[in-house]
Amino acid sequence: QVQLVESGGGSVQAGGSLRLSCAASGSTYWRHCMAWFRQAPGKEREGVASIDSDGGTIYADSVNGRFTISKDNAKNVYLQMNSLKTEDTAMYYCAASRSVGGRCYAPRAHQPIDSWGQGTQFTVSS
Repeated sequence: QVQLVESGGGSVQAGGSLRLSCAASGSTYWRHCMAWFRQAPGKEREGVASIDSDGGTIYADSVNGRFTISKDNAKNVYLQMNSLKTEDTAMYYCAASRSVGGRCYAPRAHQPIDSWGQGTQFTVSS
């Protein structure tokens, strides 16, 4: 199983940028679809972006063009967030899915998640 630890949360003004990091551990990391989800107060958790084992990415419409998901060979997954809006305020979670071939479906479709990070809070102020 993959263990995940997020970092980089905090606060930033609208229009600003921030990068979240997720440190993954586990020997099968490379086989997983890695994704970021978020949950705002009073709302359901939603997918934000995902990156598959080959580096292919999928984004939610609400963040497409503003957020970029990436990963490196050191088992880190990143979420670069630009042009931030107050509605981006949420708890952000890193997730790993041991899908066939490391294929991603989230956030466009349901993605069974095998591991969740503890989450990191991020607030955008106006």
